[in-house]
Amino acid sequence: MKITHYQSSSYNYLIRTIRLITTPFFQVSTVKFQPLLALGLTILAASTQAFGGATLDRVEQKKELVGVLMESYPPFSFLNEQNQLDGFDVDVAKAVADKLGVKLRLETPSWDVIAAGRWSGRYDICICSMTPSKARAEVFDFPVEYYASPAVIVVNAKDDRIHGAKDLSGKKVGLTSASSYESYLNKNLVIEGAEDTRLEYPFEDVQIAPYDTDNVAFQDLGLGAGVRLDAILTNLVTAQPRLNQDQRFKLAGTPLYSEPNSVAIEKGDAQWDAKVREVFAQLKHDGTLSKLSQKWIGADISQ
Repeated sequence: MKITHYQSSSYNYLIRTIRLITTPFFQVSTVKFQPLLALGLTILAASTQAFGGATLDRVEQKKELVGVLMESYPPFSFLNEQNQLDGFDVDVAKAVADKLGVKLRLETPSWDVIAAGRWSGRYDICICSMTPSKARAEVFDFPVEYYASPAVIVVNAKDDRIHGAKDLSGKKVGLTSASSYESYLNKNLVIEGAEDTRLEYPFEDVQIAPYDTDNVAFQDLGLGAGVRLDAILTNLVTAQPRLNQDQRFKLAGTPLYSEPNSVAIEKGDAQWDAKVREVFAQLKHDGTLSKLSQKWIGADISQ
């Protein structure tokens, strides 16, 4: 973090004060000065925290935006035939970096690492199809919603047991770990920004099978109905390309709910939050988001 002259002076003053309080001359009256020492430390911590939101400064100084997303989440992010990251989220991240005038570097840790937050400056932004939630809002800020997608049930094409949510009772359902789908099956989903949306949970005793990516879940479901999984809970936008190309799968019933997907950044950086909002407003206004949505999804799902 770059410390301004004002910060440096304040910082040095506090340090001198703390050192003065703790010199041997005052050791006899240590108890007397403990409250002042505590106050000084509190002010110092608050001062440091106030200037801690330096993501935009870091991006501009390094001329690099570090984005984080999943390696296998088509059509949003995946490795193409050239073994390069590709997809809707990847192209949106590239467009954001272009607007900022910096290069883009993408990291692909596990979803658990991404969703846990507290990145400590390792990553600058998550354009990775994250659904806002109250739990995630404790560690993330969500500057903008950039697309919305309906949640659906996918089953093996030969399975005639599951026709909707009520048929999930007692079944083993695959999903991305730490996702809104898991909250839905646990009957405690709150859709951020649509808290008044009434959700129905017409099932009991669902066995939840968390996966790092949908790819492995689809591999398991492809082995047959009930072999490893009975169903997958995912979003229609992700599922549709598979359904078009792989006749082993089909949809079961109608969409369960629709959820927003937001850009996520580390919590508490107002300057970076405002900049991200500004950039996405430009991408929406100039038609970039709509064009990328049409390119990868075949429809405009941008927000």
